[in-house]
Order: sequence, then structure tokens, then C-alpha cells
Amino acid sequence: MSRSLSGQTALVTGAAAGIGRATALAFAREGIKVVVSDVDVAGGEETVGHIRAAGGEARFIRCDVTRASEVRTLIESSVAAYGRIDYAFNNAGIDIEKGKLADGTEAEFDAIMGVNVKGVWLCMKYQIPVMLAQGGGAIVNASSVAGLGGAPKMSLYAASKHAVIGLTKSVAVEYAKKNIRINAVCPAVIDTDMYRRAHEADPRKAEFAVSVHPIGRIGKVEEVAAAVLYLCSDAAGFTTGIALPVDGGATAI
Repeated sequence: MSRSLSGQTALVTGAAAGIGRATALAFAREGIKVVVSDVDVAGGEETVGHIRAAGGEARFIRCDVTRASEVRTLIESSVAAYGRIDYAFNNAGIDIEKGKLADGTEAEFDAIMGVNVKGVWLCMKYQIPVMLAQGGGAIVNASSVAGLGGAPKMSLYAASKHAVIGLTKSVAVEYAKKNIRINAVCPAVIDTDMYRRAHEADPRKAEFAVSVHPIGRIGKVEEVAAAVLYLCSDAAGFTTGIALPVDGGATAI
């Protein structure tokens, strides 16, 4: 981050664990006040505890990003607490698919699209007026390498992440002349608690996950957080409307 950070504020959704928590911590290390949001109250409060223990300033606001009234309250409460929202990382997302498309359910479709697409749309819908009023800001949306290609047995998830990129590019153009930059990050396989739960019982899955990354390993949450902070910083001042892979070369082959 290249500018003076005094008085600046970031909002991170899905910040109870994983990439969201790592990004909230990274913002706080830069001296930014952080609003931590998630449906997981215990995890969100734990993230706040880590930030405060390190000398940062943060508060937790519970929000289900699929509900417009809760997102509106989240944004209003963030502004009431800190006066502005300079940066937003719309990270809340789910992946609950377990097989091929024909085996999926309408409930899975509604849940995935509700959180991953509607949630990002609602967050931007209420963040952008705040940024317009204050003269600018930067938004980063969480997509995935699954949003840059196909993802067998994850078709709904892939569709939702393609949609996030479409939203990001379109809205970035809409507000490009208003000093609001909007980008997306597209992580590949990242070492999170969710990843470990899914792979620790099957070493073959873990080996395969590593094999699809030319760099020879899976990613770290801190590496995605660093990409988010870069996209929010003045160093990325001429960058808007991109979908940045953080993927160890996975999309290069």
C-alpha cells in the first residue's frame, strides 16, 4: 500500500477464516481499520481478536450477504463506525457441490448463486453509493480460476465465479470515471481449513491438487491477501476491470 493510510477503512466479507481472515489481518497490518463480516459469529469475532491482539482496530458485524436488508445494514453500520469505506473485499462464498450437473439440486443452485453472485451484487450495490459520496474507493471481488475456465463436478460454482467476473468487468466500466476501481482475484487451490478437511483423508486428492499447479505447490492465504491489497493500492491505480489469477501458473497451461 503506497498512500498514507491514516483514517482509512476496509470491509471484508467472509472474514471468519481462510482468505477472508488473512486479508482482514493484512489490511490491519497496514494501519487500516477493518470491518470484519461473516455469518460465522465465533469465527468473525476470532478474526477481530487477532487484529486487536496485534494492535490493529477492527469490529465484527454479522451479515448474510444474500439478504438485502442485512447488507444495507452492514454498509450503514460500517459508515457509522468509521465514517467511510475506502476498500471492500467481497469474499463471502460457498461451494457445496458434490458431483456432476445432472445430480445437482435446485437448493444447491439457489444457495451457490445466492451467496456467490447475489451476495457480490448486493455488496457492490450498497458500497458504491458510499464510495461515490466520499470521492472514490476500491473494490475487489472474489472469483476463482473456476471462473476462467471449466470445472468438472463444480459446474454451478464455476458458473457463479464466471458471473462474478462479468459483474466485476461491467461495473468497473460503469464507474471508471468516478475514481472507483473494481477488480477480481481468481485463486487456484489455496491451503485453507476447508481444503485440509477435504483432502487430509485422501492423500491422492492432495497430490492431484499440487500437480495442477506448475509452481509445484498449492497457494497460501497470505498470497491471495497480498494480491487483494495490491489491487486496492495506489500501485494499481491504472488497473480496473481485471480478473487476476493467483494460481501458481495453473491457467498458463
